[in-house]
Amino acid sequence: MAGEKRFRICTVAMAASACLLAGCSGINQWWHSGLKVGPDYCGAPVSVADQWADEGNQAIKSEPADDACWWAVFNDPVLDGLIQATYHENLSLQIAGWRIIEARAQRGIAAGNLFPQQQGANAGYSRNKFSDNMYPFGAFPGNREFDNWMVGFDMAWELDLWGRIRRGVEAADANLEAQAEGYDDALVMLQAEVAAAYLQMRTIEEQWRYARKNAELQRTSLGLIQKRFEQGIVGELDVRQAGAELAITESLIPRLEQAHRQVQNGLCVLVGRPPGSLQAELSEPRPIPSPPAEVAVGIPADLLRRRPDVRRAERQAAAQSARIGMAEADFYPQLAITGTISFEAEQFGDLFNWQSLGGRVGPGLRWDLLNYGRIRNRVRVEDARFRQAVLAYQNTVLVANKEAEDAIVAYLREQQRVRLLEQATREVIRALEIGLRLYEQGVVDYQRVLDSQRAAVQQQDALAQSRGQVAINLVAVYKALGGGWAMRCADGGFAPDAAVPAEILPDAPPAIPPPAEGIPAPSPAPATIPPESHGLSQ
Repeated sequence: MAGEKRFRICTVAMAASACLLAGCSGINQWWHSGLKVGPDYCGAPVSVADQWADEGNQAIKSEPADDACWWAVFNDPVLDGLIQATYHENLSLQIAGWRIIEARAQRGIAAGNLFPQQQGANAGYSRNKFSDNMYPFGAFPGNREFDNWMVGFDMAWELDLWGRIRRGVEAADANLEAQAEGYDDALVMLQAEVAAAYLQMRTIEEQWRYARKNAELQRTSLGLIQKRFEQGIVGELDVRQAGAELAITESLIPRLEQAHRQVQNGLCVLVGRPPGSLQAELSEPRPIPSPPAEVAVGIPADLLRRRPDVRRAERQAAAQSARIGMAEADFYPQLAITGTISFEAEQFGDLFNWQSLGGRVGPGLRWDLLNYGRIRNRVRVEDARFRQAVLAYQNTVLVANKEAEDAIVAYLREQQRVRLLEQATREVIRALEIGLRLYEQGVVDYQRVLDSQRAAVQQQDALAQSRGQVAINLVAVYKALGGGWAMRCADGGFAPDAAVPAEILPDAPPAIPPPAEGIPAPSPAPATIPPESHGLSQ
């Protein structure tokens, strides 16, 4: 009991002297941090807009966005099937899933260091002989040649007095959560890519339909002009101009066929299948899906909660904060308990007798007193990396706000452009009809009809592109809002085969610790994440 009491007194005294003489953390901070040195991660100030720039537009609603399955607003079962197939079969998404498995295993390694770090069984045999000249004052009392049989177990356990190992577990926890957010971010990106490619394919089909329709009309006009030429009513110039215009319109079709095939091949790769494997599903042409008249986008502050890339950046900052404490723990003495137990005997038959049992156990101390300059600079390195991670997180929030604003304004303005193009197309078609009738009556020459035909082809092609762009811009809105990642929550887990549960995701991001010595803290911003401490999850 007296020895145990002396050991406790020595440990407390060593802790107090170490905290007073070394490092950046005082004994009070070490105690309140749960016997861990280094900063405790707590909330990061970020700046977001109070409202959207197009807040007053009737097509934009500030109520919370229901974007878990946003692609359903297009009411297209083919698109729904492609999104589901991509979630289950995309290879890049599976890579992101295995990164989570890797991070979870690394977390297990970090947590395992809380237990004896070195554990090993060993055994050996040796044949030994003492030198004849080893004992100059007389012969060795005993046999100079003997065998040595040994079986034993060694152990070394560093006591985590300063929280270096527990900070490592915190860093591994945050890294695991960051990889989970990376999976969600990859899922959001893939959903948007698949939807945009599918809408682009339907847009090409619409352009294709207009091109064939215009070619058919121009072919009919060419036949009419050919008859009038044979009757001597018009000259050869009209025939040549009509034939050239028909060839120009028909030349659009091979280009559209090429683009259609290439978009299909891209969809196959996104789904994780060889090119051409989706021809059966996509062989039937369908109209461009119509977007809804109104879109719920919530408020800009929701981006902090909904966008996985924002949450991932915050988790990376949390992991780096914990690494500061890991580096700072090197300022203090490391106390370890080492022990060995073994059976040793000269004869193998006596090896496992109790008389052959031996061993040793005791504490050991290691303190890098002469390396403080290097240790302090390592702490500054980790702190500088942490400041970079904080700034990267804040920049990610700003970029997210910008992307959402850009997508919203593009969606709203493209809707206006569609309405104007629809009006222009109606006027051009009407002008073409009037021009053809007047040409048949001999009132106008063919150049007027030719100009109307060219305008009709251009306007209809532009209208098809604009209609498709409206839908694609809506996809960009949902992507910028971070919609779609909750799909894997409804499905029950992560790819591959739900190997990682959804419980590893953080409920809310924690906050930022005070800076290390000599490092300025980031300036506060109007909107902040609610400060919430990040506990150690076992």
